[in-house]
Formats: sequence, C-alpha cells, structure tokens
Amino acid sequence: MPVYKAPVNDTLFVLNDVLGVERYNNLPGYADATPDMIEAIVGEAAKLSEEVLFPLNYSGDQEGCVRHDDGTVSTPKGFKEAYRAYREGGWLGLAVPEEFGGQGLPYVLHCAVGEYTSAANMSLMMYPGLTQGAIAAILVHGSDAQKQTYLPKMVEGTWSGTMNLTEPHCGTDLGLLRTKAVPQPDGSYKISGQKIFISAGEHDMTDNIVHLVLARIEGAPEGTKGISLFIVPKFIVKEDGSLGARNPVTCGAIEHKMGIHGNATCVMNYDEATGFLIGAENKGLNAMFVMMNEARLGVGLQGLSIAEIAYQNAANYARERIQGRSLSGPKAPDKKADPIIVHPDIRRTLMTIRAFNEAGRAFLLWTALKSDIAHRSPDEKDRQAADDILGLATPILKGVMTDKGFDHAVMAQQVFGGHGYIEEHGMSQYVRDARIAMIYEGANGIQALDLVGRKLALNGGRAVMALFKEIGDFCEENRNDEQMGFFTKHLKKGLNDVQASTMWFMQNAMAKPDNAGAGSTDYMHLFGLVVLGYMWAKMAKAAQDGLARGDTAREDYLKNKLVTARFYMERIMPETALRKARIETGADTMMELAAEAF
Repeated sequence: MPVYKAPVNDTLFVLNDVLGVERYNNLPGYADATPDMIEAIVGEAAKLSEEVLFPLNYSGDQEGCVRHDDGTVSTPKGFKEAYRAYREGGWLGLAVPEEFGGQGLPYVLHCAVGEYTSAANMSLMMYPGLTQGAIAAILVHGSDAQKQTYLPKMVEGTWSGTMNLTEPHCGTDLGLLRTKAVPQPDGSYKISGQKIFISAGEHDMTDNIVHLVLARIEGAPEGTKGISLFIVPKFIVKEDGSLGARNPVTCGAIEHKMGIHGNATCVMNYDEATGFLIGAENKGLNAMFVMMNEARLGVGLQGLSIAEIAYQNAANYARERIQGRSLSGPKAPDKKADPIIVHPDIRRTLMTIRAFNEAGRAFLLWTALKSDIAHRSPDEKDRQAADDILGLATPILKGVMTDKGFDHAVMAQQVFGGHGYIEEHGMSQYVRDARIAMIYEGANGIQALDLVGRKLALNGGRAVMALFKEIGDFCEENRNDEQMGFFTKHLKKGLNDVQASTMWFMQNAMAKPDNAGAGSTDYMHLFGLVVLGYMWAKMAKAAQDGLARGDTAREDYLKNKLVTARFYMERIMPETALRKARIETGADTMMELAAEAF
C-alpha cells in the first residue's frame, strides 16, 4: 500500500534559509509567523495529512461519490469526519483576515500547508480549496453586506463554496455562455442554465454551499463584455443569518471521471434560482479572475503534491525491490539480486523527479511570497513589482508544475514495472489524479498562450524585464564565487536562451501571430526551466552558506541538496536549448496541412 511523509524539513529550508521570511516582519501577519510558530504549524499540518487525510485517499478513490434520487450527494466513507478535523483545526482560515474569523497568517504558509494536505488526499482537499477561492473573490469584490453574510461561515468551514464557469457548449470561451440572469424587483436575480464540471458542486460535508456563478443579465452585451458574477447559495440565508428555503439549484449528475473520484464533480442545474450580483454588472470576469488566479496557484500546487507522493513511493519501492545486479558489481552479495535503486536508469528517474519537486516547492513558495507582498505591503512600489511577477509567474507555475507533475507520476509508476499498473500499489491513482490538473482552471495550452500573448507585453514588458534582471543580477553577483560559479554558468545559459526566444517572438510574432501560438508551450516550459534553475541556484547558495556556518545537524541534508542542484544543472537545464530551437522553427510546418489531411 502507498505511504506518505510530509517534507517538513524541506519546507522549512525554503521558508527560512532560501526565502528568509523573517525579513518580511513589516507585512501584516508576518510578525506572528516566527520560526517557532512556522515549525509548529507545518508540523501539525504534517500530522493531520499523514494520520487523518492520507489513510482515506485510496479508499476514497475506490468508493467515489454517490448521487441519490433527490439530487443529494454522499462523499466516500470517512470524508465527513476528516473534513471536520480539518475545519475544526482552523486550517481553512489560516491566511484569511481576522475580521472574518481567519488567523491572518501569511499566504505563503497556507501554500506550504496546502502541499501536504493535497498530496495526502487531493480529492478531499478540493472541497475546502474551492471554498478558499470563493472567499478570495468575495473578499475583493463582495459588498460589505455580502462579506458579513457569507465569509464568517465559509472561513469557519461550515459553509463551502464553488465556482461555476463551464457550460456544455463552452469551456475556455466564456463569451459563448448562455446561463441567464433576470432582474427581480427586490434587487436579486433569477438564474437559469446548466453548468458542467463543477468540482464540489454538491456534497454532504457542510450546511450550505455558496455557488459563484457566471451568467448574462437580460439585455447585456454579447461576448465576455456582458458577463456578470452572482452568489447563488444552496440555501437562502435569512436576515438573521440562519438558513431558509432550498434554492432551486440541483446536482443533475456526477461526472464519470478518470480520477479524483472522491470529489463530486457535478452537472449543476439552475432553475430560476435566486442569485445576488457580486461586483458590477457585466464585470463578472474581473471578479472571477480573482478566484481563478488563486485556483491556478492551487492547481500548480497539486502538480507538485502528486509528484511528491509518487516520488516517495517510487523511492521506497526502488530500495526494497531486488532485480538484477549492479553494472559495477554486486551491491547486496548476500541476496540473489540487488535493489533496483543501484541501476543508473532508476536513479535517473528518481533524481529527475526529486530535482523537479524540490525546485517546484521553492518556486511555489517564492510565488506565494510575491502574493503576500502584492496584497499586504505598505509600499506601493513593492506591491506593484510583486504583483507584476505574480501575474507573470502564475501561468508558468500552473502549466509547468502540472505538466511535469503528470509526467513524473508516470515516471514514478514506471519504477514499479508491472506492479505500478496494479491498483493495490496506488500508483495508478496518482497518474489518474494528476491528469486533471493539466486541464482545469485553464488548460495548459491556454496558460502558454496567456504567457506569450498577454503577460510578456503587459505594461511594456515590465514584469519579464524585471525578472530577467533579477536572475541576471544574481548570476553576476555570484559569478566570481568559486563554489557558485558552476550554478551561475548553467543558469546564465538558460537565461540567455529564454531572452533570445523572447526577442524572437518580438521580431516574428507581430506580423505572423501563429508563430506565437506554435511556440507558446515550448516557451512556457523554457521559462519554467529557467525559473526552476534560479530556485536551484538560490538553494545551492543557501546550502553552501549553511555548510560554511558549520551547520553539522543538517550537514548530510545540505550536501544532498547540492548534489541534486548539480544534477538539475547538468541533466535538466540543457533542455532550454531544445526548447529555443523548437520555438525558432516557427509555425510553417505546423500550420501547412489542410484540416482535411488530419
């Protein structure tokens, strides 16, 4: 059966040694997040994940959710009790402002905890994950009355939330949506239409479900300019805060899916359900994108989470499974064969996944720190700079982390050979669960187009130039350091490749936009390789500094960190040249065949 151990030491290394979160005590919530407090919180999150959430992951996948004739849905056995433990621990409100019942701690800490809980049970953690996205949208765009009505119960976890975008005939192209909203004399609206693929759309774990629904008000402009966002609760909330009548919003079916079986992915039917406008009329996408950006970081986190738990199980199996002899001579002469971890190709697989996971963890937490600065810093210039990087990093984080998360779940499954294809070992579930993360919250091809088509040119390229400068300055500052020269040399080569590819787009994509589309996915991964390389260079510096200080308690850990950093630079970073070469071929052969030839 599968195993899971939360990577607490690695999280603390990134937060304390690499990011130096103590330096941000001027930000609200950070003064309370002392090193001891952080260690205690991630330790408790690890215990919850390993002992409460993880034991239900396999059984939840096997059992799935059940829709009853009355439209209600039952979650797998044990999910309600595990969710209650998560809720009662206050985990849902970790980074939410205290005025709404949260703890006001850093968002970066919320993301650190989120990796553990998602790795332990991705399906179960999607329920509070959707709620946190809905909380973010209401916090930014909701009226004071809406915040007071919905947020305390959602932060408490006794109510949950969803996001309703997709319809049977439209996914990414939301301008085609048909769900309509009819104004009522009391200021509310009647919402009618059908939404599909709605995660956590109906379940038995909370008293109420607060749906955030995109719809078009009668007479609104066509396309995306006429879309508004509405709060549509499962139960109408009375003036005293108690629950009233059941709203006519129902689960018509549960989608039959490849994975995440423990999460109720629903077809939702709205039959003149009462809804309340959130934000301004026809500005629904502005409000929804607050939720989607939060969700995209959460989905990138899922890619890391699945890769981490798949790696842990593959590494355990490789140490135990005996098969063949080492090419350099027997390593277990007392046995009939050596453990497969002695074989270079198994090492290649494990080191590749490990190098991605450790850099991905740093990338995730670095991005979350930018989010904290963007939303909490008292300095307007700092807020803008952080928000620029956050916007640029989000599609890279979502696209690269989930593409690689799936690839590496498959690689980890391969370590098991035939046993990886057998359900009892659990590797099949990780592959199936990881696959959805590449699709929802904007398929990864859309993330790549967003990066190339929007984010690069935004504000005159201010964000991309700032990030290039940050990485370039790091290379220059450490170029003459004998120990760091190896890392900065490889990082600078990758930086040169992504800068050259950016320039190629500027010169070749304006007159021929297909060139941008043809190279967008390669560019997203090229950029991701460089950012992950930057994370490795920063981690290598922190590890070397620790060894120089005589940190004997972590000596082996820090030396292992440096070995993995060298592996990334030698074996993975050179892929930037391949990505650059693909980009520069343009779109000609890709677009030449007639549609009928496919």
